[in-house]
Amino acid sequence: MFGDQDFGTKPPFDPDRLAPAAREKLRLTVERIERLEEEKKEVADQIKDVYAEAKAMGYCTKTLRSVVKLRKQDRDERQEAESLLETYMIALGEI
Repeated sequence: MFGDQDFGTKPPFDPDRLAPAAREKLRLTVERIERLEEEKKEVADQIKDVYAEAKAMGYCTKTLRSVVKLRKQDRDERQEAESLLETYMIALGEI
């Protein structure tokens, strides 16, 4: 058993069987992922700050998030989703 993982009938991984070059590549890969995770956190913090600034200027952050989400979509995909939403709202008597 390695940590909380159960490998069943397979024996645990033996790091001595890993060639030095493969071990180095593994280490570099893990470090790269860790750096990217840290960058992702920094970007998320910056986005949070921008939304806070927008809120301080009087913008509705919920609406801004919707706008950002919609702008990520393809125009045709967005129009199809809006049409379907309108259809459902009409069917429910909301429009």
